[in-house]
Amino acid sequence: MIIYKNNKKEESCFSEEEIFDLCEDSLKRAGLTNKRVLCIIPDTTRSGPTDFLFKTVSKILSGFTKKADFIIALGTHPRMEKEKIYGFLSINEDEKRTIYKNTNIFQHQWDNPEQLKSLGIISKDEISEISNGLLSEDIPVTINKKVFDYDEILTLGPVFPHEVVGFSGGYKYLFPGISGPEFLHRFHWLGALITNTGINGFKDTPVRQTINKAVSLINIPITNMCYVVRDKKIAGFYIGDNSAWSEAADFSACINIKYVEKPFHTVLSISPKMYEELWTAGKCMYKLEPVVENNGTLIIYAPHIKEVSVMHGKYIKQIGYHTRDYFLKQMDKFKDIPGGTLAHSTHVKGLGTFENGIEKPRVNVVLATGISEEECRKINLDYMDYRKINIEDYKNKEEQGILVVENAGEILYRLTGSGKI
Repeated sequence: MIIYKNNKKEESCFSEEEIFDLCEDSLKRAGLTNKRVLCIIPDTTRSGPTDFLFKTVSKILSGFTKKADFIIALGTHPRMEKEKIYGFLSINEDEKRTIYKNTNIFQHQWDNPEQLKSLGIISKDEISEISNGLLSEDIPVTINKKVFDYDEILTLGPVFPHEVVGFSGGYKYLFPGISGPEFLHRFHWLGALITNTGINGFKDTPVRQTINKAVSLINIPITNMCYVVRDKKIAGFYIGDNSAWSEAADFSACINIKYVEKPFHTVLSISPKMYEELWTAGKCMYKLEPVVENNGTLIIYAPHIKEVSVMHGKYIKQIGYHTRDYFLKQMDKFKDIPGGTLAHSTHVKGLGTFENGIEKPRVNVVLATGISEEECRKINLDYMDYRKINIEDYKNKEEQGILVVENAGEILYRLTGSGKI
């Protein structure tokens, strides 16, 4: 195993020159000579220098591998147009035709059976043991069949606190990053059963164990290139087996979780532009739910968002946003709704109860987006006109119980003493 990490002073980050040297040294020692390598990278919903790392890894691997291609781990996110991919990777048409002419850039399609290959089944007994009885059903495991055209797999992406698995990165780029729908939906629903506040920012979780079980069905060597981001720059860099991800998660817990002394009655959570629909902008709730007081309000401020979800909007508009118990106590009504959609719904709505037909969310979630008031009401979320919100009116009022978080969605907020790792 090869691991590098940032041992410099707390606020420092690696330079591009340092990252290039670390990549070159480690990849040359990773046994990839004359191998066909498939590199799995994130899409635009993850921050960090993906473009620089794409160019760096591509340049280094082209020198001694037989083949080095890339696949974007879309999960269930929408496919990207060619121009958007080029912009994301900071290349142009001429560079693709010349410098990267031998480099394929694929996109995963989770709902295309022709792209998938079966690896087997995680039995209901196994998943019941892993989940402590929360889930008990067979889970078919499928993955993008392109992986079997290669000798080695290299995952390449950031590690952040995550609402479904605990911490993102590592093997998550395989499952659910390039997996099929059965695993993907059950994976998300298991995380929802545990709840966002019960899993976000915890490393050893049943969902991560389920991923590890699925990965054990792949008979191809996997190297993880995990990095930890501070202000979109790399503060920690780890290369190796699953221990590399583990080290990265530990470091992410140190710099990507912020502790506050007391909860807030109002949180203005400002979405970055990289979240283009509510499906991903929901992270603005996930990362801040723990510090909203009971019966408090969280506002997702995102004027640029006009869509609930391109891929999943049909189902979301059918069921709306509700607490976990709303679904659990009447599952017969929702048995035909994909688990991933149910999970997203519960994560955005947050904790709450459902007793005697009455739902009581712990937090009032308000959308200040380009989504109309009528649609917000239909999907069971509150509405504010973003044009009437002056962000400056909310700032510097922490002592009055108001918190403003810009570029929300990746840094997890917790109350001091609540589950420090």
